[in-house]
Amino acid sequence: MFDAGMIKILLEGTRDTLYMTGMSVLFGYILGLPIGIALCVTDTNGIRPNRVVYRILDVIVNILRSIPFLILLILVIPVTRFIVGKSYGSSATIVPLVIAAAPFIGRMVESSLKEVDKGVVEAAQSLGASDFTIIFKVLLTEARTSLLVGLTIALGTILGYSAMAGVVGGGGLGDIAIQYGYYRYNTPVMLVTIVILVLLVQILQWVGMLISKKLDRRIR
Repeated sequence: MFDAGMIKILLEGTRDTLYMTGMSVLFGYILGLPIGIALCVTDTNGIRPNRVVYRILDVIVNILRSIPFLILLILVIPVTRFIVGKSYGSSATIVPLVIAAAPFIGRMVESSLKEVDKGVVEAAQSLGASDFTIIFKVLLTEARTSLLVGLTIALGTILGYSAMAGVVGGGGLGDIAIQYGYYRYNTPVMLVTIVILVLLVQILQWVGMLISKKLDRRIR
């Protein structure tokens, strides 16, 4: 049942899952971080309130976040095929994962930045700091612990999404659970993939929380 061939498949599935998760979170932050910053800055209590911009971004984020990932996975198949050249496999799965990750990350970034003490921002403004300086030297710096916790949450969430992609041949551990476990009535294989996924999430969360505690200046 768990011969050398199956062990190799599980190792490759773990590698593909980590690859999909890592790349999706990376590109998700490339898109989501600016969105989160814009939401924070243009909010009513932001440093540059703009109701129109905030409302547009808020609606887009809410719409994308409200679509279940499996449905989103199917909806963006034409886009995935256009970008990657195919709609299956680990590389193809990154496209819908990024689309799902970006608004999720953007909302978490917005929440983290809004946790920064208003007094710190006002002090920087009173010293004549530019918006750029306030964003990158004050908001992002002061919120780094919360942002890191958000990164940990994003990794766990996207890792779970990557497993769902196995339903449509998305590769990784989810694909193994469907193809070798569910379709072949091989319960042990399904259980092993679940255990590996749980361990990966726990390890990522443990490392992320450990680093966040090291960076948190409030902890002595």
